[in-house]
Amino acid sequence: MADNFPLIPATTVREWLNDGHEIALFDVREAGEFGEAHPFFAIPLPYSRLELDVERLASRRGVRIVLLDDGAQNEAIARRAARRLEALGYTRVSILAGGTRGWEAAGYTLFKGVNVPSKTFGELVEHAYGTPHISAAELAKRQAEGAPLVLLDGRTVEEHTRMTIPGALGCPNGELAYRFGALVADSRTPVVIHCAGRTRSIIGAQLLRSFGVPNPVVALENGTQGWALAGLQLERGSVRRYPDEVDASVVIDARRRAAELSERFALATLDRETAQSWLDASDRTTYLLDVRSATEYERDGVPAAGHAPGGQLLQATDQSIGVRRARVLLVDHDEVRAPVIASWLKQLGIETALVASRDAVTLRRVASERAAPQASSSRAALIDTNALRELSGVTALHLIDLRSSAAYRKEHARGARWSIRPRLFDTLAAATHADPIVLFADSPALAALAALDLQEAGFTSVSIAARGIASWTDAGLPLDSSPDSPADGERIDHLFFVHDRHEGNLDAARAYLAWETGLIAQCAPDELDHFRLDVQTSDAALSH
Repeated sequence: MADNFPLIPATTVREWLNDGHEIALFDVREAGEFGEAHPFFAIPLPYSRLELDVERLASRRGVRIVLLDDGAQNEAIARRAARRLEALGYTRVSILAGGTRGWEAAGYTLFKGVNVPSKTFGELVEHAYGTPHISAAELAKRQAEGAPLVLLDGRTVEEHTRMTIPGALGCPNGELAYRFGALVADSRTPVVIHCAGRTRSIIGAQLLRSFGVPNPVVALENGTQGWALAGLQLERGSVRRYPDEVDASVVIDARRRAAELSERFALATLDRETAQSWLDASDRTTYLLDVRSATEYERDGVPAAGHAPGGQLLQATDQSIGVRRARVLLVDHDEVRAPVIASWLKQLGIETALVASRDAVTLRRVASERAAPQASSSRAALIDTNALRELSGVTALHLIDLRSSAAYRKEHARGARWSIRPRLFDTLAAATHADPIVLFADSPALAALAALDLQEAGFTSVSIAARGIASWTDAGLPLDSSPDSPADGERIDHLFFVHDRHEGNLDAARAYLAWETGLIAQCAPDELDHFRLDVQTSDAALSH
């Protein structure tokens, strides 16, 4: 299909990234492809989920967008994505000429891994602040001796439960400042922050140090991976976590420290009118984010705000803020978590301000010009267990499983083939347009996107299993497993670079840690210039 989207050389895109104006550089390949090689400031927006995620990442239809894929077949996937965005009302969509190949051919670095800017920032923080650390061996020694210390896991509670350092208590970094007084009773007790690798250990420890807590705070060097590399056993299944309630006296002290932090970093708190003007601006993108826990957000979250738990917002900024040079408004209900996270977003180079919850609840979002396509717009029928039973014996039936390749390997409908939206046409290359097709996915909305592509290509009998694979099993139809299919080389949804470092593969852990510590050296000056670390403002006034 012909299109007229501008094809932009890598040199020009690089200039745009540095010209001070808003730009979204969206990588529309799947997670495994993105994680193997992408530009530093690329934002993952896989084509398989494009319409479901783009509104959250770039709500303003007039923002400058550049799409990239691997450059194959005349940037085929990027062009398909561009047509979808155009249909949603985005007016300034371009394509990176040659995709990642064009980027590399221009002499620019492609980075492995995910959340690369946030992880690079963590390494810069350690260098700039001199954040102290403790080795796994030394921590184990102190634990064995019964030395007083508090060990906090700065990752999500779910990650903590999967595996953690023995004795650790789960408290995500975004909650540390607010809940610290409830977790550490004695101001003399040493505190150790850990994660799985390096970034959240460093950021969590430095966050508390810059917050001015009286305790000595250090990061566990290399997190759970360093612990395993030291020959020590990890704990699995821990349900220890921070308490939901915080005493008033703890909140009062935390608010005092947060107010001092806001003053040191000159953080602005916008009144209702100014905050609304940010959201209404037609020439700027503004993200309004509630940084509290998921439970709190679900209970009384600001209606116009998105949800981005503070610790994860710092760890995976590119999963919430898709537009470079955009503005961010943070809200909480306690006047602690938002200022703390704002001080770090500012050092990440992001224009950030605060809005009080009493004002935030009155804010409104500009209505989107067009909503992302849902199941109804694809014209694909949602079918139940009875319809599946009737179809199961039909000649030329194509069962297509759109779930993760890992889920497919574990179990799938007998006769189903694994596929993913950008590869659907290859999977169905031998099918006729009249052949019946049934799609299985984790949600009807995700399947609807694939169905839309198929119907526009001329397929006339596309259906969606209403409850995904559960519709098949509820129908009493047989399942199969295939531990080696799809082959590793076909699993573009799966990032092998990091997949087994937590499963006892010590070589993978070593490689991952070397990757993290090597990030700064890979960066060009214009990539590092994005950050705005302010050690003097944050640390010099403190006694640490």
